[in-house]
Amino acid sequence: MFLKTFGWSFAVTLIALVVAFLYGGPQALILCLILGILEISLSFDNAVVNARILERMNPFWQKMFLSVGIIIAVFGMRILFPLLIVGVTAGLNPVEAVSLAMEKGDPHTPGSYGYLLHEAHPQIAAFGGMFLLMLFLDFILAHRDIRWIKFLEIPLARLGKLEGASLIIGLAALAIAGAVSGEKQGIVLLAGLLGMITYFLVNGLGNLFDVDEDGDVDAADADLVVHSGPSGTAQLAGKAALMLFLYLEVIDASFSFDGVIGAFAITADPIIIALGLGFIGAMFVRSLTVFLVRQGTLDEFEYLDHGAHWAIGALAVILLVTIVVPVNEIVTGLIGVVFIGAAFIGSVQRNKRNRVAEQPQTRESADANS
Repeated sequence: MFLKTFGWSFAVTLIALVVAFLYGGPQALILCLILGILEISLSFDNAVVNARILERMNPFWQKMFLSVGIIIAVFGMRILFPLLIVGVTAGLNPVEAVSLAMEKGDPHTPGSYGYLLHEAHPQIAAFGGMFLLMLFLDFILAHRDIRWIKFLEIPLARLGKLEGASLIIGLAALAIAGAVSGEKQGIVLLAGLLGMITYFLVNGLGNLFDVDEDGDVDAADADLVVHSGPSGTAQLAGKAALMLFLYLEVIDASFSFDGVIGAFAITADPIIIALGLGFIGAMFVRSLTVFLVRQGTLDEFEYLDHGAHWAIGALAVILLVTIVVPVNEIVTGLIGVVFIGAAFIGSVQRNKRNRVAEQPQTRESADANS
């Protein structure tokens, strides 16, 4: 199972490192490897959230995520997105933007590709930060039978009973971000509002088919459910799966903002960035997502969902903070690893407690049968 799922990722990594070496020698190879590791460390929470959505799709759409999805992730977010941002910011046409990118100018040099992308960081951070913050709030403010960090999640769930609680908190956070962003206030507020609007739009895609959180559909759409996956979750096909696929791609793209921006602190070379973030990082994240789905890991370790969303919340806050104050990429990367690791350990301990609690009941049943 491991080799079948990750085989392509290892193969692509090897090819990307060889291409990087041929392109720029040992230095390019090392930078490519660093960027790949950075992207993977930033994306553990991404993989968990993606897996929870992907397990609701049938095998065809899971393959689409690995094929079409990887094209969108690599060429869309790691290559076209930075070019688009630079082109819009500097008023350049696509040819000029590509030409500027290939010059590989110093990010600290005004007018260079990296410099222009860095200048666009406040609006990118505001958009991505608000999108991810709304994703976190909608999860953490909802009532859930399973709670991980109880002293925080219980009062937050109570707060969630307030009508429009996530929207109120989100708008308050955006107001604070705008207030401290100085001369960038207008563009930060606009980008943040667009991030919130985008979240509400993509989050509503599933409602077009009355698809709920557990993958259930109304009787009118019953033909969209094809069978159950390893976790017993009904898997969707047809238009419902297409809507979920689009929703998944938008969420997946939102996780890319911090990695793309952070990459320019390491190198301004778009080829190295595409090889490291895209071909290595994005491919491994997708393989990890599929592995979690096929192994039923999220249902076995039930705190992983919570850990992933707390990591998303932390990442959202970090993105908003970076509008004013730079945050080291190592801190950003470790946040996700720490939350996911803690959630995994907590899940293992919870499973052990459950097994111990079940043992007396098993003995009593055996004694009664004898």
